[in-house]
Amino acid sequence: MIRVEVAYARPDKQEIISLKVPAGTTALEAVKQSGIMAVFPEVDPDNTDMGIFGKAIKSPAAHELREGDRVELYRPLKIDPKQARLNRAKKKS
Repeated sequence: MIRVEVAYARPDKQEIISLKVPAGTTALEAVKQSGIMAVFPEVDPDNTDMGIFGKAIKSPAAHELREGDRVELYRPLKIDPKQARLNRAKKKS
């Protein structure tokens, strides 16, 4: 068994769930086992981008976890970062 964490954050609430999973468990499996969907019902693990310590995972269903990994679930962007910077610059001028 290895110890991993699953993390998700909204502006108003953050949660990190620690759990022990068998070696060979994938990121997607760990998210589903964590029960984070009970805390954040809007999370759909099959359609959510994920990463390990800030580095994106291309295929969470195939990425095997290692001891101490933190699987992070990413929310979709509300606005393109470039557009957000342009909007802020326009407000300042």
